[in-house]
Amino acid sequence: MGRIIDTQTQAGTLQIILKAKRLDAASAGEFKQESKAAWSPAVNAVTIDLRAVDFVDSSGVGALLSLYKKLPPGQPSVRLMHLTPTVQSVIELLRLHRIFEIQA
Repeated sequence: MGRIIDTQTQAGTLQIILKAKRLDAASAGEFKQESKAAWSPAVNAVTIDLRAVDFVDSSGVGALLSLYKKLPPGQPSVRLMHLTPTVQSVIELLRLHRIFEIQA
């Protein structure tokens, strides 16, 4: 299988497009590994396009939180974009919309 994410960094923002249908125990490790490979000291914000994702479990949530924790202290910014209703309900149920910025 190829990469599960596409990335680019622009003006200090790491932009991630997640191509996997599920962000779960089977894919979270690969997501974290590929995100780490794309990381640079210049990164001060992250956007993640989740339009392809229709399922996220606790491992997937942990992978998203790991990016949040890597950001410089102060005002870490992680924006989740194009969430499916199922994924958005998980994020809201866990009250992570207080940590992540949600964008339609």
